[in-house]
Amino acid sequence: MKRTAFLFAGILLLTVSALRSHAQDLPRFHGAFTENFSGKTSEYFDYNYRPVGDDFRYYSGFSSLSEENTAIMMYRIDPNDPAGAGRGPEIISKDYTFYGSYSARIKVPRAQDVQPNIGAVVGYFTYNIDREFGQSEIDIEWLLADPRIIYVGTWTGKRGAHNRVGRIINLATGEILETIWRSEVRHEDGSVTRVPNTAFKGRQNRPSRLKAIPDYDASERFYTYGWDWYPDRLVWWMIHPETGKKLVLWDYKGKVVFPDQPSKTGVPCLKSKYRLNFWHTNNWPVETNEASIEKPLYPYELEIDWMSYEPFDQYNPYLKQ
Repeated sequence: MKRTAFLFAGILLLTVSALRSHAQDLPRFHGAFTENFSGKTSEYFDYNYRPVGDDFRYYSGFSSLSEENTAIMMYRIDPNDPAGAGRGPEIISKDYTFYGSYSARIKVPRAQDVQPNIGAVVGYFTYNIDREFGQSEIDIEWLLADPRIIYVGTWTGKRGAHNRVGRIINLATGEILETIWRSEVRHEDGSVTRVPNTAFKGRQNRPSRLKAIPDYDASERFYTYGWDWYPDRLVWWMIHPETGKKLVLWDYKGKVVFPDQPSKTGVPCLKSKYRLNFWHTNNWPVETNEASIEKPLYPYELEIDWMSYEPFDQYNPYLKQ
């Protein structure tokens, strides 16, 4: 009897140990949240602080300079920061996010009056890289040299591939400047296969027209932006400042354009981290000003009212195990 009891106890301990080990192997995912940045720290985000010294680039729980009674996260870009994404202030979710609805209320810095050729980017996005599934990135971006223009799209691919689906819109005029896909694959022998910008048509080009938002300027006031991420579809949108209704910027129903990649359509298929950054670019000018790659001259200020996430757990493969 004692031998049976000891055997049962041993099996139970091994089972519990295996379950704990399996649980540790599974990635941690955020549930639904809204970060209002009312405190000095965040329950949901880590700050990309410098490893040494003071970092004057982050001010959480700060009173907005442009809207009364609004507590914000303020980024100040450092003119001495080197060029490149991730080299300026950035917040990154502590756990993973995946399919779901993302939204944020943001006012980008007003810099073009002071420095018309500024090369600076505000990026609201998800990002992760995995050996099996490659890159997972969903973007909404603004270049400060012309904050009437908004960039939306994704980056996917593995084995050196840089696959892009994207749309560029001038929201002040309603003009859709492009809706495209392109790819670049670096092979093991060092050769590169490139497909240049190729226009989407039909179902992948919806809506094909947009009404102008009179006086739209992302640096003049707060606007709410977001996207809904499904396994086979991505919908980028914003809240119309006059009607308060959701205005769809691009409803991309994935088309197979990258057949040799885990993400064949450009809709990311990998868990990601939720992020927002502000950085200097020295090689990406805005469409309306080819000279706009100058280093920022001053610590321009970005204001973030809140960031929100609502997961679509029914599509998350990790949660079905």
